[in-house]
Amino acid sequence: MQSSGPTEVSRQAVAPRYDRLNRPEPLAALRRFFRQMNRGMILLWRLGLGRFAEIWPGGFGRLLVIEHVGRRSGTAYRTPVNFTIDGNDIVCVAAFGDRTDWYRNALAKGTISVWLQDGRWEATVEDISDDAARLGLMRRVLIDSGFAAPLFGLHPRRGSDEELAEATAEYRLVRIRRVRRSREDFGYSDLAWVWPVGLGVLIAWRLARRAR
Repeated sequence: MQSSGPTEVSRQAVAPRYDRLNRPEPLAALRRFFRQMNRGMILLWRLGLGRFAEIWPGGFGRLLVIEHVGRRSGTAYRTPVNFTIDGNDIVCVAAFGDRTDWYRNALAKGTISVWLQDGRWEATVEDISDDAARLGLMRRVLIDSGFAAPLFGLHPRRGSDEELAEATAEYRLVRIRRVRRSREDFGYSDLAWVWPVGLGVLIAWRLARRAR
């Protein structure tokens, strides 16, 4: 799942039982929720805690951070998304459809950077929404999204193929292929210095108290 650029999904493409999930009000609420959560997630990565991003896959899901560049602005953005592994590739979902900001930016340029537990990678992106294996991959990503899928009213472990297909009709499926490790890790854990500095300050404070 992801948090940027929600759009109202075509009502004709979604069965009535899922219609409430695609109204402007619920989508706007989800956008606000994920926007706040994403700020915290990116901060954790910058503090050097990205290695714990999959500490509870069944609850928090599997997370990575996508670095993408605005199509018109040229501004760099960072967006946490859920993902699954398919062979050597990464697969993720743009749950707000083809107007999702990170999706549009990534596809426009064709390349992104991704933050994973083992470091920062340069990668290519491809829309595979029409792939024959779409439904199976979609289910796997949603399962690996932890609590995010139920927030969208989806229950991928028990829903039928037909239910999943109609509920995700407007979702976009993206394949990410890692090309090489990035030579520049700036931003990945640029705030990790906080821990040793903080520890040093704490030790100095304790020693100063004892000296009194």
